[in-house]
Amino acid sequence: MSDLQAQFEAAVASSKSLPERPDNTTLLTLYALYKQASDGDVEGRRPGFTDMVGRAKYDAWAAIKGTPAAGAMQQYIALIEKLKAI
Repeated sequence: MSDLQAQFEAAVASSKSLPERPDNTTLLTLYALYKQASDGDVEGRRPGFTDMVGRAKYDAWAAIKGTPAAGAMQQYIALIEKLKAI
């Protein structure tokens, strides 16, 4: 396992014990970065207007389409570190 992968997994684990719950925009960013790092670009159809949460998640993930997995991992780690410092 690469060092970056290990740091990413540690950041994912520590995301569950942040000092306070991040706002919804930050949570969507974390979701999108996690999905991009682990699954790659978003695929499939955008959820319908009745599924607002699914639609917001899809849109957040689609906004970073094309970001390499390593870049998404680095951004995720940096954001978690920033949230832990708050």
